[in-house]
Amino acid sequence: MLEVVVIYGDIQMSEKIIKVGKKFVVVIPSDIRKKIKIKEGDVLKVRAEKNKIILEKIENPYKVLERVIGEPYNEKIDEKKAERFLKNACS
Repeated sequence: MLEVVVIYGDIQMSEKIIKVGKKFVVVIPSDIRKKIKIKEGDVLKVRAEKNKIILEKIENPYKVLERVIGEPYNEKIDEKKAERFLKNACS
C-alpha cells in the first residue's frame, strides 16, 4: 500500500493506493475506516463516475426509522403504522 498526503492551504487529504485482490476484493485501509466510522456490517452505496469508483456510507434504514418513530423497529407493528401514515400523507 502506498500513501500520498496532499496539503492545500489548511486542508490535508490522505489518499491510499491499494491493490484489487481475488474476486475483485478491495480492503479499505483502517485509518480511512476509522475516519468515516465504517464497521463490519455497515451498508455502502457504490457508484461509478468516469474512471472512479465512489463508496459512500449510508445510514441503516432501520436505525433511521427507529429515530423517526421513537422506538425500535418491529415489522409486524410498524407495517400497519407505515400504511396509516402513507394513507394520511396522500389524502
